[in-house]
Amino acid sequence: MPNSQYITLAQLQGRIAIALADALPLPVWVVAEVADLKINASGHCYIEFIEKNEKTGTTEAQARATIWRSQVMSTIGRFEQQCGQRLAKGMKILFKATVQHHAVYGLSLQIQEIDAAHTIGDMERRRQQTIEQLQREGVWDMNRTLDMPLVVQRVAIVSSATAAGYRDFMKEMERSPYAIRTELFEATMQGEHCDESIVEALYAIVERAEEFDAVVIIRGGGSTGDLECYNSYLLASTVAQLPLPVLTGIGHDKDTSVTDMVAHTPLKTPTAVAAWLDHRAAEFDGALEYRAIALRDLCRQATHAALLRLEQLSADMRHLVERTMQGEAQRLDGIATLVENFAPERIFRLGYAIARKEGKALQSVESVAVGDNIEVALADGTIESRITKIIKS
Repeated sequence: MPNSQYITLAQLQGRIAIALADALPLPVWVVAEVADLKINASGHCYIEFIEKNEKTGTTEAQARATIWRSQVMSTIGRFEQQCGQRLAKGMKILFKATVQHHAVYGLSLQIQEIDAAHTIGDMERRRQQTIEQLQREGVWDMNRTLDMPLVVQRVAIVSSATAAGYRDFMKEMERSPYAIRTELFEATMQGEHCDESIVEALYAIVERAEEFDAVVIIRGGGSTGDLECYNSYLLASTVAQLPLPVLTGIGHDKDTSVTDMVAHTPLKTPTAVAAWLDHRAAEFDGALEYRAIALRDLCRQATHAALLRLEQLSADMRHLVERTMQGEAQRLDGIATLVENFAPERIFRLGYAIARKEGKALQSVESVAVGDNIEVALADGTIESRITKIIKS
């Protein structure tokens, strides 16, 4: 082959660079997902972009990009300030870049600007998709329908042991006069794979669900972007279906995450969660004290009424006894009068006598026969006689 019919690799790379420069002389706006991001010691930022098929998940395109040190603060800093979150792996962004081709390093993109509005819109779109999916699956209200104990005494906490929010929570709990037991299940509370770490902690709690009254998910304050993992379908779905009521204190005032929406009781901050637990215990304590006072008063009223009733019964009993005694006295008087009226002495004084046979008073002539010996008692003595004749009336 003649030497004039081939070119060197460097020449080929040069032609490619010229062709690209002619075809794409101006910056272009590109949408892609951040597959990896590194800032080296020199301050330059290197990003790997990727585009996946939405149905199959297979990679359809990828490219390298660079943000020079002189532009890192203005480009990435502005984006993070506007978007409210850090530029990170897994984020889909819209950026403006020029296309360059280097003889050694090949094709690369030089990023000049990143559109925060696009990322914010994408985050909101994915948030709404998560909400709609949970509602379609019928799990949206599941955790909110669980019964919260009247007083929550055993609490499983999902947080980072070193997080300021966890420390604030525990300080507030230490001020409470009530014996509320807490146990920490550690998790990564922000950044990449945050949702997976929290879900893992929740699964650990479920395995011991009978030991707890409720679950608390807490973390300190952060930007909107730092809280993006709390809009994760994985996390929100797990919280929605948890067999224990969930309280959240994710530390943000402006926005409400999907995890907040599906939780039984969403609160703004870790301190607010601790205060809620203390207040619920105080309400229960107050209700018990109120009922104790009401029971005491009821017992006093019942005792007073019983005493009054007893006094009334005693008075009635005295009256009854008096009436009964009077009646008995009258009856005895009557009996005494009757006895007196029928006493033998009185009968004798009236001129009557008592005839006896063998010591028994005779009441009929049929009781004796002619020849029987009888006694006739008179007022001043007794006559013994023999019957010689019986005359029947």
